[in-house]
Amino acid sequence: MLHAILSPLLMMATTRGAVTSPDGVQIHYETTGKGRPALVLVHCWTCDRTFWQDQVARLAKDHQVVTLDLAGHGRSGRTRKDYAMEAFGQDVKAVADELKLDRMVLVGHSMGGAVILEAAKLLGGRVVGLVPIDTLLDVEQSSDAKETDAVMAKMQADYKGQTTAFIRQYLFAPTTPPAVADRILAQTTTFPPEIAISALRNNWNYKAAPAFDTVKVPIVAVNGDRFPTNFDANRRHAPQFDALIMKGVGHYPMLEDPARFGTLLDEALRKVEGATARR
Repeated sequence: MLHAILSPLLMMATTRGAVTSPDGVQIHYETTGKGRPALVLVHCWTCDRTFWQDQVARLAKDHQVVTLDLAGHGRSGRTRKDYAMEAFGQDVKAVADELKLDRMVLVGHSMGGAVILEAAKLLGGRVVGLVPIDTLLDVEQSSDAKETDAVMAKMQADYKGQTTAFIRQYLFAPTTPPAVADRILAQTTTFPPEIAISALRNNWNYKAAPAFDTVKVPIVAVNGDRFPTNFDANRRHAPQFDALIMKGVGHYPMLEDPARFGTLLDEALRKVEGATARR
């Protein structure tokens, strides 16, 4: 009787650990639940693994759920010289290797979309699907190098002011709850500027189309409606690309409306698993 009561609780227990990425940076992670495929949740720029906290318990009823802090973020080390998407992909692989994950879906929010593309290239057949969150809207669109340099120069001169203006203009919606906005601004504007600028520059300069060309697993995004998702462009590089559109939220749907986001995330995961079963 006691075993029957405790078993679900034990299945949901969270284990914390750390592993060293190939460049020597310590990467912290948490794993909760059991079940395959494992779900590896990757946070966005200047955020950390706690941004997924409203989704973990539900997902862990059927899956092993892994969250991690990318290098420079959360509790992970900050000794990296260049916060490139390729290096972040190595962080994800290091955690997957440590946990011996052999079948996983990678979920990546914003900058995490580029990260999971890089991780998928490294992990090969161990990855059975990708779920980008409000990211990779048009893989053929690229940033202008001069414009990027100009923005980065302004951030270096006034990190807090420029970051606040950028987030308020582009990442929040009129419906973004004030508490969520306060949390995002507090976390991002107090983030180490040199790490934030390095990661953002690399994210904006990242070329997603070549990665889409090489990734053959199902890709089902959950994107907002503030900026359009270019299905045609994305499918020119990955014909299997699909997206679910979440209306009326800003850039942080897992915080702004956790329940509605959870429903769409579950649907995306079902689509990924269904497409995987048909392959």
